[in-house]
Amino acid sequence: MKRYRKMPGAAPTLSALPRDAMKRASSRSHFRPTVQKPPLSIFVITRNEADRLPKTLDAVRDLTDDLVVVDSGSTDDTVALAEQRGARVTFRAWEGYGPQKRFAEDLCRNNWVLNLDADEWIPPELADEIRILFRNGEPAADAYEIRIAEVFPGEGAPHPLAYALPPVRLYRRDRGRYSASPVHDRVDLAPGAKVARLKGIIHHFSVRSIGDQIAKLNAYSDQQVDDLAARAKSIATWRIFTEFPLAFLKAYVVRRHCVRGIYGFITAMNFAFFRWLRVAKDYERRAIRREQERRKR
Repeated sequence: MKRYRKMPGAAPTLSALPRDAMKRASSRSHFRPTVQKPPLSIFVITRNEADRLPKTLDAVRDLTDDLVVVDSGSTDDTVALAEQRGARVTFRAWEGYGPQKRFAEDLCRNNWVLNLDADEWIPPELADEIRILFRNGEPAADAYEIRIAEVFPGEGAPHPLAYALPPVRLYRRDRGRYSASPVHDRVDLAPGAKVARLKGIIHHFSVRSIGDQIAKLNAYSDQQVDDLAARAKSIATWRIFTEFPLAFLKAYVVRRHCVRGIYGFITAMNFAFFRWLRVAKDYERRAIRREQERRKR
């Protein structure tokens, strides 16, 4: 039998091994240990998210056997990319954030659910924290808040001082559900539900570009004004003069965009414009309605 002499300080390469040994070594090099997945469903709503969705889904592939995507009519590769990653994809025409997410909740197979947006990413340490919650059975709380911090273009991760919103994202379906509101993206919990907060942070890649952000905020302001009209509500006219500066201070100072350089200033300006725009559009809607009523007399 041919013998292989080991050189000092070196290990034999695969090509230097007998064929059967090479097969065993190759098999070991591609071995991936089985990860115990918690009884958790993860759902995402999408529309034209082919550029961001793969990263979102890849980060949670070891957290669930039930990945649900509700798509509202993507014209790119969103659906195909989701299906390639094992997601159950269902089409539903867009009716607003709350209705879409409630529909997705109903498709989930597990009582425990985690909601992510298509532009959000769970880092490994947060995935481990979620997995540990289920290690000994049911988590102690009924719902968990998870902080979400924006990652601006040019950043690889949220700034250490970035402001983070802490909504409920991980919860029991029998203790909470998304609001039916088309614009208010929140989980309404049952009275007495126990809420805790995780340490990890969701990374939010919300801004593709300045132009994309403005288009998104413009469309969202339309939805907010439509929601106000549907509920017979309105915004005080005097806020046309105060909304922009106060909203800018809220974003730039309170939410600490001031520590994030030029892009922080730009984003604070866009936020302020969006907040002002919904006030202006509401005023315009009421002015048009008054004129229409005057003409009918």
